[in-house]
Order: sequence, then structure tokens, then C-alpha cells
Amino acid sequence: MSNLAAIFKSDETRKAYNALSDVQKIAYQARTNWLLQAHPHQIMPSGDWWAIWLLLAGRGAGKTRTAAEQIWWWAWETPKTRWLVAAPTSFDVRSTCYEGDSGLLAVIPPELIEDYNKALHEITLVNGSMIKGIPASEPNRFRGPQFHGGWCDELAAWDYLQEAWDMMQFGIRLGKKTKLICTTTPKPKELIVKLNDRDGEDVVVTRASTYANLGNLSENFRKQILQYEGTTLGRQEIHAEIIDPEESGIVKRKWFKLWDADKPFPEFSYVVQSYDTAFTDRTNNDPTACTVWGIFRPSEDKGACVMLLDAWGDYLTYPDLKPRLLDEYESLYGEPGKKVDLMLIEDKGSGISLIQDLQRAGVMVRAYNPGRADKMQRLHMVANIIAAGRVYIPESMVHEGMPRDWAEPFINQMCSFPESTHDDYVDSCTQALRLLRDMNFLNIDPPPPDTDMYIDERKPRRVNPYAV
Repeated sequence: MSNLAAIFKSDETRKAYNALSDVQKIAYQARTNWLLQAHPHQIMPSGDWWAIWLLLAGRGAGKTRTAAEQIWWWAWETPKTRWLVAAPTSFDVRSTCYEGDSGLLAVIPPELIEDYNKALHEITLVNGSMIKGIPASEPNRFRGPQFHGGWCDELAAWDYLQEAWDMMQFGIRLGKKTKLICTTTPKPKELIVKLNDRDGEDVVVTRASTYANLGNLSENFRKQILQYEGTTLGRQEIHAEIIDPEESGIVKRKWFKLWDADKPFPEFSYVVQSYDTAFTDRTNNDPTACTVWGIFRPSEDKGACVMLLDAWGDYLTYPDLKPRLLDEYESLYGEPGKKVDLMLIEDKGSGISLIQDLQRAGVMVRAYNPGRADKMQRLHMVANIIAAGRVYIPESMVHEGMPRDWAEPFINQMCSFPESTHDDYVDSCTQALRLLRDMNFLNIDPPPPDTDMYIDERKPRRVNPYAV
């Protein structure tokens, strides 16, 4: 009771506490003890203007304890309400959010818990409120249930981040004012960046580093994690900094060369349209991406280069995709106007049927099969072409030194991979550049020098002992 006594500054406060029931006193004492020991970043922001509290914190900064203490208090102070706990997997919900050292069962006084259903991830409090756990790895599980608010744990680690977030938002709909606390060590995921940008609107962002809670961490942990101080990983995992994904990308923005906006387009000798079609016709996940490439020589003394002539992505079902591609095939590029020589489509999913239909329509289409090469290998195979300055992007007509607006999403995705949200442009680009390289349009490796074979009589001859 000594902690409680520290906040009793008036007789009125003491009388109000004494008027509480025994179970209410237990709840009040647990909450007060927490607030007295919590770090500043662990205290809920003031005001009722925000709907989402985004806590970006380093490893060991106390994110789990903060959210567990806050979610049970929300459930307690408003009886007969329902609250969500979402984590990357079902195992994370149970082992971290519920049964972990800083989880709900560790911070809620046992006297306040009426029932804990381990199989259903449900805690029912004696005041009628319920805290329900749902794994983000199964986004459709968010359909149906409805809540007054919730806790999203390690949001940046959700595999189906946008889909799970969208489904969850439809269920956070009860009461006059919903509340959501999102705790995570940040990654440069699109949703995390957007929420961070909404700081001061309907989102309040709190930041904390591992150092803020260092005194409560083991000495061994301190030694291990602080080895990463000064590194990019340390900036993210210790200081909770949202790292620009282009910093760790395989392809660098400076590798692309800009084609001067004041110069007319060159005459292209070969034009390829490269498509990465959605694997299925589910339009809510994967877009179809198209990049168009033209082969040209910047000058007589330079080797062949390639220019990005167009790049677009769209969510198209198969019935809409075929006429779109037929229309794109009729496009002309450069001066005086070059027709498409080849349409390149990866033969997977909807691409297989698309290739067959386009061939019947008289389109010069070729199937692309990357074999067993994964996306990372495919990009590494052609990254040297970009690094050699052989890939051009048209310069903006408005902003000097910048690419045209339609090319920016392509460059951003290329330079952010593998941290980019989508990789459709990456697939479209790599298959086109690989084909053009294999066709000897973009051979950047010079042939070996044509030297005569000779024997230097001054050096002793080497003899294979096994051939004697």
C-alpha cells in the first residue's frame, strides 16, 4: 500500500479508494503500481483525439509489458467490452501476449480473471469484459468478431500485413471511441510508414530505444545487442528507426542514368514489353506489372544501352488483362516510332493461358521461365547491367534531375527490394534484362584478349606426374 499512499494527496482521494469493492481495490492498486514504475514512453498519451497509439521501440524497450498493462486496463475500466489481441502467429499470441513474462496473465491480478480459455485465446474478466486473441497469419479470422479496440503486437512482422490490417479494421467498431495500440520494432513496411506519417492526425507515435529500459535487461543481453550499435541493423533494432529501404537495396538509385528531357528519344533497334502477371485473379493482392524496354546506342563509340519507355501496374482480372495487352502491343516508341518486337510473359499462373491466347491472336509473345532461380538470384544476375550505367530512365519534363513521375514507383521498388511491399516491377525488369543480355544486346563483359599461345622458355615446364 506504500505506492498507493504516495498518490493520495487528499482526503477525498482516500475516501474514494475506501469506497471501492475489494476487487476494485485490487485492480486500482495494480494499475497504480504500474504507472509509478513505468517509463515515460510506456504511459498512454493524453487526450481523446487519437484512435491509434503507435509505439515504435527497440528490442527490450518494454513494448509487450506496456500493451498488456494498457489493454487489460481498458477492458477493466469499461465492463462488458471486447478487446482484440493480434500477433504474427497463433504461437506468438499465446506464448508472448498471453503467457509470456510480460504478457496478460503476468500483469492482470488473478482475482480479476474469471476464465482463461487457452485453446480459444480468450481471457474473461470478472466484470464481463473479454480479451480475444487472433493470429494475423490468418487474416480471414478477423471476419465476424467485433471489438471496442485492441493490441497489435509486432505489427511490422505480420506476413500478410496489409490484408490482416484491413480485415481487422472492419472489426474495430464498437463503442463511442475505439482505441488501438500497435507495438513494434519498426521495419520500412508501407503500412508502418503510413501510420508514422499520420502522427498528429488520428495516430499518436511514441518512440523509445533499447537504452530506455536497459536497467531491466540482463547483462548478457546488453553486451550482445549493443554490439550492433552504429550499424544499420542497430538503428532499426535498438533505436527503432524506420530505415529507408533503399539503403539496404541491392540496386542503387544512382546507378540509373537519366536521359536528358531536352533531348529527343533515340531510334530504338529493338523493343520488348515485359509482363509479370498476377499469379491468380485475386485483385486484392498482386497487381500485373508491365515494363517496356528499348535498345539503342547513345553514341557510335558506346555499347548498346536500354531505356525504360513505360512502366505501369494495375489490378486486372484475366478477362480485362488480355484486351489491355493487345492494346499495349500496338504502341509505338521513340523516334520515328518503333513497334514492339517481342512481348515477354512469365509462364506461371494466369500467364500460361495468356501466352496461348496471345499467340493465337498473332502477337509475337515469348514465355519466360526463370527455372529454379528465386527473385533475389534473378536480380543479382542483371544488377551489373544497371551498375554499369547501361540502363536509362527518361528525365522529368518538370523536375530537373528527377525521373518522370510514372518511372518513380518502378525505381523505388527496384531500389527497395527485398524490403519493398511488392516485387512485380522487379520480376518484370529482371526477365527483360536477362533476355536482352542473353540475346547479346546487353553484353557488358568484353571478350578476352586475342593473344597467341606461347611457351616462355625461361620458365621451367610443368609436367603432370600422372600422365607420365
